[in-house]
Order: sequence, then structure tokens, then C-alpha cells
Amino acid sequence: MSGRWLTILGVGEDGEAGLSSIARAAIGSATLVVGGARHLALLDRLITSERLAWPRPIAAGVDAIVARRPSPVAVLASGDPYCYGIGELLAQQVPINETTCLPAPSAFTLACAKLGWAMQDICKISFCGRPLAPLVPLLQPGARVLALSADATTPAAVAALLASRGCGGSILHVLEALGGPRERIRTTTAGAFALENIHPLNLLAIEVSIAPGASVIPLATGIDEKMFAHDGQITRSEVRAMTLSALAPRRGELLWDIGGGAGSIAIEWMLRHPANRAITIERNSARAARIAENAERLGVPALRVVEGAAPEALSGLPRPDAVFVGGGVHLAKMLDAAWAPLPQDGRLVANAVTVESEAALLAMRARIGGTLTRLSMERLDRVGGLHAYRPAMTVTQFMAVKP
Repeated sequence: MSGRWLTILGVGEDGEAGLSSIARAAIGSATLVVGGARHLALLDRLITSERLAWPRPIAAGVDAIVARRPSPVAVLASGDPYCYGIGELLAQQVPINETTCLPAPSAFTLACAKLGWAMQDICKISFCGRPLAPLVPLLQPGARVLALSADATTPAAVAALLASRGCGGSILHVLEALGGPRERIRTTTAGAFALENIHPLNLLAIEVSIAPGASVIPLATGIDEKMFAHDGQITRSEVRAMTLSALAPRRGELLWDIGGGAGSIAIEWMLRHPANRAITIERNSARAARIAENAERLGVPALRVVEGAAPEALSGLPRPDAVFVGGGVHLAKMLDAAWAPLPQDGRLVANAVTVESEAALLAMRARIGGTLTRLSMERLDRVGGLHAYRPAMTVTQFMAVKP
């Protein structure tokens, strides 16, 4: 098609045999063929022009491709180029109307075909250049997960993670070199994992089994405080549930969590959707380190922790979609600093327990509007040999939306 100089080709482990006549023609007419060493070797006989193995950093290879415009270039990719593949990166540099994509079945598609799993019911994740921690929120009873491995060591590492989370009975299928002559599928459990000589090109299929008493991350807000390491400085679960409701997280939004404490608000914000982002600002170095540990353990290692005092530490941060302020002696100054960068429809939520901080919330409401809500909570506790409800400190919650 006129103007489409870049062709992105999905290549399977069957190599040349799996290519269509259109894909073969694209390789034959290209002045440059770019791909990983494995793909270039698989199609060696078809490539008669200049070839380029992906350099490090990979951005240098993208620059080399763009420099060839409008000469025909072919890029080789694994399976579906737009499924955790190079397609997304190329689309950031080359307009889609200059591109032709000829995908092959993705590893996920091949795995579902081998196992008889329905794609729409599967959780999908990649560990290629990514940490294992985001798997943790997916460990739900009866869940099926497909995961792209980084290399031959990934299956054992995932098995160890599952066992440590009380999921040692989960069935683990290791699917190696799918779609090619070296294809192999082996099945074990996470707790009994002992597979050796695993092909570096592999995919994991996990059938999650949860042991009684295992620590499963709930799908609701207000996670039990016991799931967080903390020194007492934490938003209680009931108040946290109300706070997350007021913050109203939406896909892909960025939260500033000012006065992170244990990081519970920011962590739960990110758990609402994999695309959500958060920055927590904490002046205490021990707490800042603990927040990072909590984020890793609860499956959101991308949480950014800024050690410093607000509002000074807010300078230079990317603009938020929502801000939570957890109180403090300088609350009035922090509220102004949090409100200013919010875009239209941005949300500001602040919790206060002292009369001084409540006064700051009242003053803020007088200036910009918003709502004030009193949150009272009592928990059953022992009183000698009997029981009674012990009240927690009342929380005044302020919420405003930027007009």
C-alpha cells in the first residue's frame, strides 16, 4: 500500500514455514531487516538485504529504522507484535498509516490452544524486563494466569513466589518453544517445582490454588492493616475504604499521597487498576523504606516514594489527577499546594483528627467549596474479662473537585 514503508512481521518458532506469501514478499523487498538474533537466524535464507540485530539500548535500533523512511524496512517480532511486543514502541515513532503489521499467533494464543483455555477468562502478564511482584494481586482463588517468562530461571522464581504466598498447590504448566520443533509442555505444582533444562523461550500457565489462611489481596478497598508493615502510622482500613471512595480512582490516573505513613492509600490506589500510578511523599526515612517494602510485597513495585517534607518535596513532580493529604501540623499550607496543580475534575481529599487541622479544612472549604464528612468508628475490645466497643479518634474528611 502506498506510503506504508514499514512492515512489522510476526514470526513463530516454525520460522519460514509459518510465513505467508505477503510476509515473504515484504522481507524480499526490504532494504533493511531488523530483528532479534533468533529471528534473523530463523529467516536467514529469506534475507538478502542489509540486516540489523536489535542493539542495546533498543531505542538506537528504532532510530536506525526511522532514518530509513521512506525506504522499505521489515521488522521481525515474536508472534503478535502488539502483544507485549515491539509494535507499541514503533507506533510511538512511526504513524500507523505508514505501517503494515502481519501478526502471527501470540504465545498467549498458542498456550490457550494447547491447554483448552478461553482467552477471555485468562489474566495475562509479562516478566520480560519486569518484576514478579505484579503477579501477587492476580493470585485469586481459581484464577488462571498466563505469564511470559524473561528466561529459563523465571519458572523456578515464580514457583517460589507462589509457595511463599500460600499458593504452593497451584498447578504450573511450563510451555517451552511453542509452535516449533522443540516445543515441550511440562506440568508440576509450585510447591514441588523441580524442572530442569528449561528452554529460555517459555511461557507459564498458572492454575491458582489458595491454601487456607493464605494472604490473598482482597478485591475491595480497605485492606486489613495486618497486610501492611507499619509503626502505627497508617490509615485504618474502614477510613481507608471511605478515603479511596472519595478519591474515586480511574484508569491510568496519578495520585499524590502526601504523608505516606505505611503507603496504604497509594498502594490501594494502584491496586484498583494496573495502569494506575502513585507518588507517596514521606519525610521519615524509615517509613519511606517501609512503604517501598509494602508496595513490593503487595504487588505494586512501581509506586514512587519521595523522601522529603511537603510542600517543598512536591516541586517538580508530575501533575496529579488526585491528591490525598493525611493531616499534619502544616495542613493549611499543604492543602493549597495540593489544590493548585490539580486539573479540571481533579480530586482533593484530606483527613484530619485534631481541632487545629479540622479548622484548616473548614477554612479550605470556605475558600473553594467541597464537602466535609465526619467518620466515627468503634471496634470491640477487651475490658478486663469483658468486652466493650472502644471508639477510635473521629476523622473529619474533606473532599473537593476542581471546577
